[in-house]
Amino acid sequence: MRKLQWTVLGCGSSSGAPAIGCECATCCSTDTRNRRCRCSAYVRIGDAGILIDTGPDLRQQALREGITRVDAVLYTHPHADHLNGIDDLRAFCYVKKGPVTLYGNDFTIDNIRRRFDYALAPPSPVWDKPVLVTETVQAPLGINGVTVTPIPLQHGAWPCLGWRIGDVAWLTDLSDIPQSSLPLLQGLDTLFLDCLRPEPYPSHLHLAASLEWAQRLAARQTFLIHMTHQLEYHALSAQCPPGVAVAYDGLQLVF
Repeated sequence: MRKLQWTVLGCGSSSGAPAIGCECATCCSTDTRNRRCRCSAYVRIGDAGILIDTGPDLRQQALREGITRVDAVLYTHPHADHLNGIDDLRAFCYVKKGPVTLYGNDFTIDNIRRRFDYALAPPSPVWDKPVLVTETVQAPLGINGVTVTPIPLQHGAWPCLGWRIGDVAWLTDLSDIPQSSLPLLQGLDTLFLDCLRPEPYPSHLHLAASLEWAQRLAARQTFLIHMTHQLEYHALSAQCPPGVAVAYDGLQLVF
């Protein structure tokens, strides 16, 4: 199996951290693990570069991590904090002089086609716009010899996707995991899991629910992601049982 390198580009919620106008312990912290961009990841599969979502911090994240190649984007859902950095894909199209393929469910891809139709046209001579190709997925696909599996999730009323790449799964923005998706999450080495805040929320997992799902899915290691500033890194880490840790922007793992 090809080596996979995962980078957490962002593990924050839609407001990021620090949040504008807030003076809580997280927002005032000098620890870089409390500074959270909007939630996204970058995966290298051999020489292929794969993004999970394109949030509004994409340019900043790519420059911070030295990312120059993107071949595909695996979309979870079309909320602004996961989609609205899509125009920054034009830089990667320009560098490689080729398109980027977008994968998602019908719900997400239809949203992209309506809102960002200008990015789905053929390239101009100067590559001044993103050049994107959309594909709806309902079954596993192969990228550079590695199986990539869409995981149907429920995010409030929205049908969203998590993604499993090899034995690593990224499950952000979810309120429930359907019974039919559980077989797709067996035998995980590493799980990145939604954990919005301490109190319950209609369309996300809160801390107690995240820990319950972590125990149920039983990955070797679980990292909590998509956190608001209500969850301070050190305080949250102290509440995590063995096998569960708090993710942070820039975290890198190689499998």
